[in-house]
Amino acid sequence: MDAAFWQARWQRGETGFHKAAVNPLLSRWWPRLQVPVGAVVWVPLCGKSLDMLWLREQGQRVQGVELARSALEAFVSEHQLALDWQQQGEFSTATGDGFELFCGDFFALTPAMLQGVCAVYDRAALIALPEPMRVAYVAHTRQLLPAGWKMLLVTLDYPQEQRPGPPFSVPDAEVKRLYAGCQIEVLDEQDVLADHAVFAAQGMRELTERVYLISDGDAAA
Repeated sequence: MDAAFWQARWQRGETGFHKAAVNPLLSRWWPRLQVPVGAVVWVPLCGKSLDMLWLREQGQRVQGVELARSALEAFVSEHQLALDWQQQGEFSTATGDGFELFCGDFFALTPAMLQGVCAVYDRAALIALPEPMRVAYVAHTRQLLPAGWKMLLVTLDYPQEQRPGPPFSVPDAEVKRLYAGCQIEVLDEQDVLADHAVFAAQGMRELTERVYLISDGDAAA
């Protein structure tokens, strides 16, 4: 699964992962992070998620990264945002209206680019990646973020053999392993198979959605 895979999915319109409404788990659980008004929130692999608009409405400044420029351009166009595109090293960056959106390879990001981040919202990044890439993704994320960060993480957990990803299954034990040393709290855990008829039709027999509050271990020490 490489850059060409995701570019092709956006070009073909295979974006079932994009939701037409704000994720209710975000509005329900985001207050637990107690993010100050005006703080910067990081949204990895952001696509054109409406969740970014919701976060801005809460008074946050939103940074995101996305590989497919078409997704970011659609986000800007569909919501009539006044964002200016500029080249910043390896990234094309759209800035304005409370957003700073990086178009490029997540693994090319540097700590300097995320130095103001206070909190992270990951609904569709970790579960979009196969296991080996998840290890690299979390390791790079933890290197990028400044001390004291908090994260709202949403995962799906199911027997991986029942269907190919994405979205991939990320069991609770893996989350705890990837974020070892951090404070990890499960905020919500629900069987959501009934809400995903397509998955059930593919033969899936169980599907658990979990919401985590993860806090930087250095800040907790």
